[in-house]
Amino acid sequence: MQERTIYLLFTDTGTYLAKAINFCTRQSLNHVSISLDGELRQVYSFGRKRPRNPFIGGFVEEDVTSDFLRNSQCAVYSCSVSAEECEQIMENIKEIEAKKDNYRYNFIGLFGVLFHVKINRKNALFCSQFVATVLEGVNTIQVKKPSHFIRPGDLRTLEGMQLIYQGKLEHYPRHLMRQEKTLVTGTQTEQKQSFIFLLSSKVKRFVIR
Repeated sequence: MQERTIYLLFTDTGTYLAKAINFCTRQSLNHVSISLDGELRQVYSFGRKRPRNPFIGGFVEEDVTSDFLRNSQCAVYSCSVSAEECEQIMENIKEIEAKKDNYRYNFIGLFGVLFHVKINRKNALFCSQFVATVLEGVNTIQVKKPSHFIRPGDLRTLEGMQLIYQGKLEHYPRHLMRQEKTLVTGTQTEQKQSFIFLLSSKVKRFVIR
């Protein structure tokens, strides 16, 4: 079965709203986004449509190189899913994106999470609710809470999630370059070892003859 990898990006921008949410949840990194590529070229979430205004929000495709995000503290998690599941996630994202003008940020829903009270709001999502929604139907990732009660911290502890980076978001590309360099170096070392072993075997056979 062909596998794909999805990525969850957790960030803390240090804004007053982020600090207030951190205080209420007693956790940090309380904004979550989802991406289907390791370079985070396309990152989707529910958040601010205008960086300086926290009260105008909805579906957003985030730019991790923007001034608003690049200096944030972050954690990047990866999870392997099947090719079919990856396509389903992308379809779920595109379905919401196609109707993005009808969606808004679910501020009231945040209080529902805090006090564990179900608040039904049509076409309104907060970030972790959005991620949980687009993951619905993916058997590899079992989201056990209803999406309207999901916190970013719940997503970090899902089975299959692996922490691959933690630190400043602007340093993530450098981390990827180091990983690629390590991979290339490791491959070259394995090739050299294989060559030496093969050469050694041939020499031994020659000497025995």
